[in-house]
Amino acid sequence: RHMPLGTDTLIPDRLLELIEEKSDVLIAPTIPYGACECLEPYPGTINLGTELLYNLLYKVVENLYNHGARKILVLNGHGGNIKTIERVGLDFEKKGALVVMLNWWLMTWDMKPEWKGGHGGGEETAAVMGIDPALIHTEYLEEGEGIRNDVSNELPSASWMDVNFKGGSVTIPRPIRSITDNGWLTHGMSIDP
Repeated sequence: RHMPLGTDTLIPDRLLELIEEKSDVLIAPTIPYGACECLEPYPGTINLGTELLYNLLYKVVENLYNHGARKILVLNGHGGNIKTIERVGLDFEKKGALVVMLNWWLMTWDMKPEWKGGHGGGEETAAVMGIDPALIHTEYLEEGEGIRNDVSNELPSASWMDVNFKGGSVTIPRPIRSITDNGWLTHGMSIDP
């Protein structure tokens, strides 16, 4: 609730502005929506679904390919898009093109490991504050609730869709609202938003 709608495009757009200042690469317009089935219950979420996103991204990459592009970098702003971007990348690899995906938040985790694993947490909050601090509604910041154990005591929630099972991790697809009311996933981190 403390973040603006469009966070997943605001951050990559700003990163692309900074990249554009230092390079001569062609930057295509942002696709402002993505696949976010597990976040759909949260107000403001616009979910294209994976199939529509695939078709849209495929056509964008296909047009770039038809104009001669063989190296295409996708700066991703949302985890729900990863599988779709991978699928498009595999399709164009067969045609001799290289599609590279950068997930900006994973790079921040490398730079600041205590933020690893968050959603709506420190890394996203800091990035939006770097764009415009007025976009953060601090009145909604509260003590992080952690994540609920929604499956069973024997299968404690470990992350977004993962539970711990006998020392390993098992994925159980489910809406994020089943493990957190506010959308934050700050488990195992030393910092809330």
